Amino acid sequence: MTHLIIRIVLGALALLLIAKLVPGIHVSSLEVALLGALILGILNVLVKPILFILTLPVTIISLGLFSFVLNAFVFWLSAQMINGFSVDGFIPALVGSVIMTAVSTVTHKLFE
Repeated sequence: MTHLIIRIVLGALALLLIAKLVPGIHVSSLEVALLGALILGILNVLVKPILFILTLPVTIISLGLFSFVLNAFVFWLSAQMINGFSVDGFIPALVGSVIMTAVSTVTHKLFE
C-alpha cells in the first residue's frame, strides 16, 4: 500500500515537472497533480489495455510506434477529466507521456 502511495506522489511530482518543462501542459496545483497521477494510473490499468487490443493491427504494422500515440491519447484523456490540468495539443501530450512513462518505469523498478 505504501508503494502505491509513493508511486502516486512521485507521479504527481513528475506531472509538476512536466508542466514546468513542456510548453502546452499546465497543472495548477499539487492537489491537481496528485489527482492527475491517480487518474492517469487508473486509465493506464483500465482503458489502455483495451485500446491496445483494439489497435493491435496498427501497432504491429507501425512496428510498435503507434503505442506512443496511445500513450499520448491516455495522457490527454486524463487531462480532460480534471479541472486545472490541461494539455494543449498532440505534441505536448506525446512529450508528456514519454516523460511520464520514463518516470513510471523507474519508480516501478525501484519498488520491484
